[in-house]
Amino acid sequence: MRVEKDFLGEREIPAEALYGIHSLRAAENFALGYRPAHPRLIRAMILVKKAAAQTWESLGVKVATYRFIIAACDSLLSELPEGVFIVDALQGGAGTSSNMNINEVIANTALQIAGKHPGDYMCVHPLEDVNLGQSTNDVYPTALRIAAVELLRELSGQCGKLQDSLQRKENEFADVKKLGRTELMDAVPVTLGAEFGAYAQAIARDRWRLYKIEERLRQVNLGGAAVGREAVAPGGKQRKYRQRVVETLRQLCGIGLAAAEYPMDITQNCDVFVEVSGLLKALSVNLTKIANDFRLMASGPSGGIGEIFLAPLQAGSSIMPGKVNPVLPEMVMQCAIKVQANDYAIGVAASRGEFELNAFVPLIADALLESLSLLARSVLLFRERCVEVLTPNRDRCAALLASSSAFAMAWVPCLGYETVARILSENGGDLRQARQALEEAARRGEGDFFPPG
Repeated sequence: MRVEKDFLGEREIPAEALYGIHSLRAAENFALGYRPAHPRLIRAMILVKKAAAQTWESLGVKVATYRFIIAACDSLLSELPEGVFIVDALQGGAGTSSNMNINEVIANTALQIAGKHPGDYMCVHPLEDVNLGQSTNDVYPTALRIAAVELLRELSGQCGKLQDSLQRKENEFADVKKLGRTELMDAVPVTLGAEFGAYAQAIARDRWRLYKIEERLRQVNLGGAAVGREAVAPGGKQRKYRQRVVETLRQLCGIGLAAAEYPMDITQNCDVFVEVSGLLKALSVNLTKIANDFRLMASGPSGGIGEIFLAPLQAGSSIMPGKVNPVLPEMVMQCAIKVQANDYAIGVAASRGEFELNAFVPLIADALLESLSLLARSVLLFRERCVEVLTPNRDRCAALLASSSAFAMAWVPCLGYETVARILSENGGDLRQARQALEEAARRGEGDFFPPG
């Protein structure tokens, strides 16, 4: 064991542990048993630390120390070790504990690279070196924006692929005539292809919205330290640090980041995350609609609508042999419900910021990154294991269309709405007889214009 100190006292830490006293206290205080911070957020925070280290090295500050820190960041980015990022995702302090955890892990990794023992902070210090010129309040939101952009790009790409798959089905099913439905009741005839074309249009809008929202996330407050004002740096180099660090980070992450014109705004306000979450909610709504339509169209096979066949993926019952359920649409709908719940949490958390900081940004980060990850993965699985492998039940589509009185709408232009309704009522549901009566009425000239083609 090794002993580490802070202003609260001393604690014993496992000798070779990469975390330190600040991480240990946080792990104990926030022992929720929930989950650690999202791996994308952890990686993005390490990237921010690397950008800071490269900037200080370029400014001639502790060059040897920062080279070890850079090497430590590279090592951690190549593979995140297990059991070292021990702070729960939900924590007090606006993310300070996660920032401390990452500072300590980087410092101790750098010490190992330098041939020293973890905890030998006289050589590399978690706060005075790794965290130099930074605050949780500029590191954490900057990292969250990077992680969100990366996941947005993945999700947008998956939406594009889903849109393409739906459009291919639109063409494939263009000749499949079927009964349209409004309010779950028989309506005018449509084609199965047209329905899939409408689904594709909805996803296309989501894809465009996600593409455009990325620009909202590119402004960062890195270099603005605690309340959006420049941190004090050695040798009066804070202005040079702030000018360089965002450019360095931009090159490292491959995202067109820009230093915020008003860093205090980025530090105080979380409305951008609410806006992004709102668009994720819109996507979740469209996915729910499409997935539920699939469930209804595939219902049966004998007692339901049965207009499409979903790929049989697994046994659907522990007691009813041969039963197969629409499990992929159900999974998608549950993910969508979770995203909508996260959207509510993000809105409430963002509204609870006071003055120069929002203390609830860890909840925003956890919910937003979970929503992005869930949607990206569920859209992928929905496309591969549901949309691309479903097939039409052409016979059932034709039979349901033939057994419906929806054909009668075609007679309204020549006979009028009231006349058609009366004839349908007089024939008591006998569709063949009703069709003959409509034809006879048209021949007798009861209509004002012309018979249907």
